[in-house]
Amino acid sequence: MEYLPFELKPDNGECGRPCGENLEACPTYQKLQDNLKEQCREHIYLLQYLHRLPDEISMPEYHAKLVKGKTGSNGRNLIYEAGGGIFIHILDNLNDVRDYYIPIEPSIIEPVDEKLDFIEERLADYVDDLEGITDDKKRIEIILGITDKLVVINNNGNSSQSKPAGKKDRNNGNGRKSKDKLSLTQTQYKSLRYLLTRKLEGMGVLEPLIRDTNIEDISCSGLGKIYVEHKVFAGLTTSIGFSEHQELDRFVIQLAERIKHPVTFRQPIVDATLPDGSRVNIVYGIDVSKQGSNFTIRRFSKVPISVIELIQFGAMNYEMAAYLSMIIQERMNVWVSGETASGKTTLINALTTFVPPEDKIVSIEDTPEIQVPHPNWIRGVTRESGKDGDSSAVSMFDMLKAALRQRPNLIIVGEIRGAEGAIAFQAMQTGHACMSTFHAATVTKLIQRVTGNPINVPKTYVDNLNVIVICSMVRLPNGKPGRRVLSINEIVSYDSASDSFSFMEVFAWNPLDDTFDFKGHMNSYLLEEKIASRRGITRDKIKKIYAEVKKRGEILKRIHEQEITNFYEVHGVLTKASREGLFK
Repeated sequence: MEYLPFELKPDNGECGRPCGENLEACPTYQKLQDNLKEQCREHIYLLQYLHRLPDEISMPEYHAKLVKGKTGSNGRNLIYEAGGGIFIHILDNLNDVRDYYIPIEPSIIEPVDEKLDFIEERLADYVDDLEGITDDKKRIEIILGITDKLVVINNNGNSSQSKPAGKKDRNNGNGRKSKDKLSLTQTQYKSLRYLLTRKLEGMGVLEPLIRDTNIEDISCSGLGKIYVEHKVFAGLTTSIGFSEHQELDRFVIQLAERIKHPVTFRQPIVDATLPDGSRVNIVYGIDVSKQGSNFTIRRFSKVPISVIELIQFGAMNYEMAAYLSMIIQERMNVWVSGETASGKTTLINALTTFVPPEDKIVSIEDTPEIQVPHPNWIRGVTRESGKDGDSSAVSMFDMLKAALRQRPNLIIVGEIRGAEGAIAFQAMQTGHACMSTFHAATVTKLIQRVTGNPINVPKTYVDNLNVIVICSMVRLPNGKPGRRVLSINEIVSYDSASDSFSFMEVFAWNPLDDTFDFKGHMNSYLLEEKIASRRGITRDKIKKIYAEVKKRGEILKRIHEQEITNFYEVHGVLTKASREGLFK
């Protein structure tokens, strides 16, 4: 399942001794940067990999930290650490728009699959040692301890078969059969332990992709390579893949069982959450997926992207963030809309830092994606019905009705799709602030979907929705893809006589130079007609409301200049500024 885009050179022993034992005499080691040398001293398999790269591939650069926009140049050839001793080699692909993503694991140079099978067979002899052990970490500890008993390290650099042909088992006096031990080199031993741990505790072949926090999406479309969406390098082709349907089906079944949502021919589609919170969709069987079983994993960072980082990435500017902060602090209703993978949930998460720190928040989702920094937060998740179609299901509609009795200051709905949309609008009418995401590329299409089947919100209710933010993945002036807030729109009113809605574009993205225009400057309906009066600003001093937007933008800029970008740190600074009356 490992498909390198090149053939590794044979180890010709040019160092005179096994790799790692004589670093100063290793020509490959001497070519490396100091920081890469340091990593190779600690992880010899990394040096072994570099040692056997084809001559036409130059030595990669090592990056201790990836920075978006600074490591995305053409001719990519770099290495970074994904965590847990796993390294990633990003290599230019001259034959495709997707460059290569090559995980460098302890097992990359010396695969020990057959030896792993032997260990797993022998573990059956020690089943009594594992009986009653429910703690996963303790169980793995015991298994690795048993593995150590079954292995002999051969310092001569040769490994032997586990049991000579024709040799019979014998009883060792403890009720167990005594068999020949497995003779391994030191490198093979480390590779074996890694693969065993990866299989028992991790996600198998996907472990490097799961550990890499730079990965946003993992996509297996059937037989062939697995593809990933990278935060820095966009779309990449991995060196991991499946060549046989039986192999792929077995992996998908194991993946489904691990998340306790088994797939069958009767129920071949599963939507669930991985242990790390990532969202996974599985489709099992060639009868419903002609290229074979497939799966898609959407990764979520433990620490959400902050609004400062969104500004840094160019998704929006300081004035837009300042405007939205005032809208949210005044408990107005905001929906973020756009197509799939346009950054809707990312933006919703970032905007929660503007919610007043004393507020109570209730979020409702079918898959947990929303992350809120506030302590007074109720996180509701829907529940599917049982296997026999019993009535144990709890829908988003049910959760939203319950939320109205919990006296929240803000209700966040993960995504509006059906009948819950009508309840959300009723909540807005009763004074509950609401934030949500929605699948629509424009304001007009959003209104059409909201007022049509199956949501069926009365048209006279629509103006309870105050602001619609449109997000999209776009082609930037430099030719590269990027996520941008295309527009921020204010819903003004519904005219029953002409059966039409009036809304105004307050901010708009300019595709020619990748900038944002404040079209609503001195002309914002919400700022002038609603927020100004709430803040005691009279009509003759209306400019003050726009001065407040500018002031907030300057505060956000100063936070950025102080290099405070972490989601929780930004929330902490804004909370302090709110208490001091600077951001309130």
